Amino acid sequence: MSDTVTRTRGVESFARSEGRMAAALGAVLEHSRLARSGVARALRITASVVTPLGWSMAATVLAAFLGGYVGGWTELVAIAWAGVVLLGAALLFLIGRAPYSIGLEMSVHRVVVGERATAIVRVHNSSRRRLPGVSVEVPVGAGLVAVDMPGLRRSASFVDDLGVPTRRRGVVVVGPVRTVRGDPIGLVRKERVWADRTELFVHPRTISIPSMSTGLIRDLEGNPTRDLTTNDVSFNSLREYVPGDERRSIHWKSTAKTGTLMVRQFEETRRSHLMVVLSLRTGDFETDDEFELAVSVAGSLGVRAIRDGRTVSVVVSALTPTVARRRTPALRSLNTVTRPRLLDDLSTIEPVDHALGLADLAGLASDSVTGISVAFLVCGSTPTSRELRAAASRFSTGVEVVAVICEPDAAPSLRRVGELSVLTVGFLDDLQKSLARSKAA
Repeated sequence: MSDTVTRTRGVESFARSEGRMAAALGAVLEHSRLARSGVARALRITASVVTPLGWSMAATVLAAFLGGYVGGWTELVAIAWAGVVLLGAALLFLIGRAPYSIGLEMSVHRVVVGERATAIVRVHNSSRRRLPGVSVEVPVGAGLVAVDMPGLRRSASFVDDLGVPTRRRGVVVVGPVRTVRGDPIGLVRKERVWADRTELFVHPRTISIPSMSTGLIRDLEGNPTRDLTTNDVSFNSLREYVPGDERRSIHWKSTAKTGTLMVRQFEETRRSHLMVVLSLRTGDFETDDEFELAVSVAGSLGVRAIRDGRTVSVVVSALTPTVARRRTPALRSLNTVTRPRLLDDLSTIEPVDHALGLADLAGLASDSVTGISVAFLVCGSTPTSRELRAAASRFSTGVEVVAVICEPDAAPSLRRVGELSVLTVGFLDDLQKSLARSKAA
């Protein structure tokens, strides 16, 4: 019996010993994990604030220590300790956190090419003590604007206006605003983001086209079509009755005179649907100026239609991948709900090498929209007359197709290529006169 008790106590003692060892091993592993996490966090923080010059200084200090103590060079040891003091002094500039309140505002969010736009940086000292000056950096497009903010006393504010470049159409990203703290030498650098970024839409220049310049469009307020129907508002002629005609279309006076049932024929009228097809293929434009002129022409046509309350569609090529452009052709319809929305979308487009050609784009546009009255094909000077005719042939019969060739500094002209009207525009102001000539013709 005593042997059994002894063995039982021995097992219990061994189990307790194993439990203590397991707990100790678990504690060691946990402390090791925490230590590794702390070291990794310290390394991340250090890497985020030390500049390349700072890392070079640290490597120089380490090399000086090794060379000084191993080789017995007193001068290197002195240089190493001087470097340590310099690194330590640089780290002191990162201590503390200034309670600034920094905001970013835009004077306007939409401008036309060449108009003035500014970004307003507001800094406020919300603390009860005087705060030292700090460097404020604001990314503006592809550039960076640095503002040296002076020291601010209690409840003081600092406002600075930054010019935003608007020489070219596009979307300019401004911000985010960040403050930079560091030592005068540039060994360490600490950034803090204060305000989110904002966007400035630089719209293409457009011209006001009078409503009479869109006389090519057929609608209830304009000209009737050549398509005949038995029920409309524009009377055309009489013809003999055929089975299936509505009895209300019978013209009884003519029937009494001729002794044969006669029915009225009308010219069909339609609600106008204007389509603007803008090519994005780089090969359709000789220069960048041609493309910018084409964007302005497309914007002018679309804006005029929106102001007149007409149904308008502005389509461009979709940016399909190079390997899939033959298998998955697509187009993009720009937002034409309001004038600013259309111009916002026009600010984002750029020419690309692998965009759909003019003929393919016109074919997809014709298939995607029904009831088109007039279509404008806007491109550069590169497409030939054969390519323009091929693009125009993609639209159904009865659609008036006008090709607008954008060639800067060229003399404005109007010519007919079969059923296609071809306008050449050298300046944006020529568009109004060219459309008037096309209407008269």
